[in-house]
Amino acid sequence: MDLRHLRCFLAVAEELHFARAAERLHIEQSPLSRAIKELEEELGARLFDRNTRSTRLTRAGQVFMDYVPRVFAALTQARDSVRSVSAGYQGQLRIALSEGISQARLTALLSRCREEEPDTEIRLYEVQLSQQIRGLESDLYDAGLSQSSEVGETLLSIPAWNDPMVVAVPRRHPLLAHKTLPLDEVLRYPLVLFESGACEGCSRQVSRVLRATDREPIVAELVVSQDLMVTLVAAGYGLGISTEAQVSTSCHPEIVMRPLAGCTPVLTTYLIRRIGEPSAALQRFVERALVPAPGRAADEALDTSPGS
Repeated sequence: MDLRHLRCFLAVAEELHFARAAERLHIEQSPLSRAIKELEEELGARLFDRNTRSTRLTRAGQVFMDYVPRVFAALTQARDSVRSVSAGYQGQLRIALSEGISQARLTALLSRCREEEPDTEIRLYEVQLSQQIRGLESDLYDAGLSQSSEVGETLLSIPAWNDPMVVAVPRRHPLLAHKTLPLDEVLRYPLVLFESGACEGCSRQVSRVLRATDREPIVAELVVSQDLMVTLVAAGYGLGISTEAQVSTSCHPEIVMRPLAGCTPVLTTYLIRRIGEPSAALQRFVERALVPAPGRAADEALDTSPGS
């Protein structure tokens, strides 16, 4: 088994189509099929069920797929570590990011790391939450930032910071008659929410807020990115539930932020690491991540948008 076999397997497993996988690898379909056959013979198991209409992973293929991306991730990190040493860094921290971490908070954290510890390189990896958890468990990453605290028994999740939740409202919406929005009133209108598969922690935290009343949310669209949520809200598809930091970053002229009435709910970002004694460099990173970022007080008005 060599890297050629693994690249062929990964392409077919992700495309679930031999012709598309061959095109992606810039090879003919015949050598691709031969490489998969050689791999299956070496493993002693069939990796794909294939007929004239579809290709799908067998159970053995699914198990193999859990490991192959980690091989390429490890190789990438080995290359990055060598380059880091060659560039003069004394150490490296591998930080996984999931679910659209607040740009302002992350910028402040990284700036402080560069200022206080310039000899340690921070490598960032944007991955899905499930991949972040597996990578932390298998030592592919030193720590992660996510909006989910449900990370299993071998990992530790530490609340790092809270961002006030707000409602993103189209500029000419009747709810803008309110300075703060009662949740019951918000739930009378369609919502643009984050899809739970791609934004698991965020979706779970927002759902807890929405369940505070007996009214069932009207879901207009499910999205996986902040940018698309903002676009759909501005276009009038519905209201969005996000954070002050995220909506402010988008700076869309057709959106106004409003806080929810009563106690302002927050979206918590967690720092995740393996249980046990962290390295000195990781401990310093954790301490910096837990320091509150300077900014506007939580009780200030959120009635802001460009041009409002």
